[in-house]
Amino acid sequence: MYIEDKSAGLNGSARICRVTFSKSGQSIHYQGRTFQRLGGDGFKANYFDAETGDQYWISGPRKDGRDRLYPASSKPVEIDADVHDEYWTAIRGEAAA
Repeated sequence: MYIEDKSAGLNGSARICRVTFSKSGQSIHYQGRTFQRLGGDGFKANYFDAETGDQYWISGPRKDGRDRLYPASSKPVEIDADVHDEYWTAIRGEAAA
């Protein structure tokens, strides 16, 4: 999944990572954190951290690599090591960098 932090503004830190979903599909779990759906109540965000209330944009990674909500952001998108090769080959259709 693609996770972008919106708590400090529209162009926050972002990463491609593997997550797990709750049985209901209403929450996402990543590295001990739980993200719950905002249900349309967020501004440029669709999930919030259940512990801190910080808002995030979470979506599936795009084949063209343009995952950021605002493409003009110059911040890099981090890719977790455990999904790096899979992201480049299965999602992007390229050789792993």
